[in-house]
Amino acid sequence: MDNKEFAYKGLVLNGFIMLLFTLAIFAGAICCFIKAPTNPIMPLYGILLMLLFILCTMGFIKQEPNEAKVLVFFGKYSGTFTRTGFYWVNPFLSKKSVSLRARNLNPEPIKVNDKSGNPVLIGMVLVWKLENTYKALFEIDSQSLAPVVTNSRGGVSSSLANAFENFVRVQSDAALRQVAGNYAYDNADSADELTLRSNAEEINEQLVRTLNERLSMAGIHVTEARINYLAYAPEIAAVMLRRQQADAIIAAREKIVDGAVSMVKMALDKLEDQGVVTLDQDKKAAMVSNLLVVLCGDEPAQPVVNSGNI
Repeated sequence: MDNKEFAYKGLVLNGFIMLLFTLAIFAGAICCFIKAPTNPIMPLYGILLMLLFILCTMGFIKQEPNEAKVLVFFGKYSGTFTRTGFYWVNPFLSKKSVSLRARNLNPEPIKVNDKSGNPVLIGMVLVWKLENTYKALFEIDSQSLAPVVTNSRGGVSSSLANAFENFVRVQSDAALRQVAGNYAYDNADSADELTLRSNAEEINEQLVRTLNERLSMAGIHVTEARINYLAYAPEIAAVMLRRQQADAIIAAREKIVDGAVSMVKMALDKLEDQGVVTLDQDKKAAMVSNLLVVLCGDEPAQPVVNSGNI
């Protein structure tokens, strides 16, 4: 989509100079009304000056850093005004205030099905900001959802900001469901597969790309998005916990067995090399069995003294 946003290039005057000029007009109108008893035409001048005074007051703009005003002349986009300070512009321009500051969004965790079909609870936090004011106001239906109502100090409309936040909230929900559905919770089946639990950085990068694709139509850019909550849904949490415990026990047993086998081999080799005792195959098998029972057992072994032949 083409970038239709451009800077406002119309008439812009210093706000303080125009303020003095406007006050002078108001003073002139007061003087005309005061002289009305002596000159019948003075009230007409006073009314005209008062109308000019009201018209001039409609052109003032006070803008803080990282704010912008979208200027519209009777329905036609006239540009975006981003200069900071106090200015005066054409009073017939409609001024729609928007914020360009970065904002956080931390929605509640949602329940989705991962790639394996398991229900999981997943939540994220993202940082976003408005980059294209034209798209934000005219490419999505933000104005009817939240009419722009500028406060008494000319600040940014909170209702319009809430409309953008609601749009980001809905799209972020859809993006999170899309990304979470492409990956499994953990790597129980394949160690090479990306998972939600073990590959957070890769998942976060994919999430940022998906969010920016969805939010580009509204002129919104996501600078950072991270998964901040991940857990199995309550209905399967207990079962998955037992599976994780079983995987941990199996991994521990494998390590114990590998160590026990190496220790048994080392013991037999030393007995044979140092000539401590000569064992036939049956006695070696019995010793291997006893040593494996001792080394792999969960409880301490009870020693048995053999006073006869080995």
